[in-house]
Amino acid sequence: MKENILIDKSIAFAARIIKLHQYLIKTKKETIISKQIVRSGTSIGANINEANYGQSKADFVSKMHIALKETAETEYWLKLLTMSEYITEDMGQSLLKDCLEIKRMLIASINTAKENVK
Repeated sequence: MKENILIDKSIAFAARIIKLHQYLIKTKKETIISKQIVRSGTSIGANINEANYGQSKADFVSKMHIALKETAETEYWLKLLTMSEYITEDMGQSLLKDCLEIKRMLIASINTAKENVK
């Protein structure tokens, strides 16, 4: 099976988000934002994976756009967790760096897919 760097990175990111969720619940006793970020942060990879099995290029692009929207939501929660000091600046920046890398890759994939449709 062909290697897919975007799927690999999104799975690794989702695993980090799950660990963050566990940390927030156990250490900070925070449940509301942690539930939001675990949903959006793990949804990114799920939608990317689903896009690869799309029925058409339009279906692929649609699922990748959903993944992009989930990336934007996750970015928001990471910034909020950092600003509210639930996580350290270093922790927030590390996770945000990975999130933004996936976001850039998604945008490039979407743009390439759209050009190939023309």
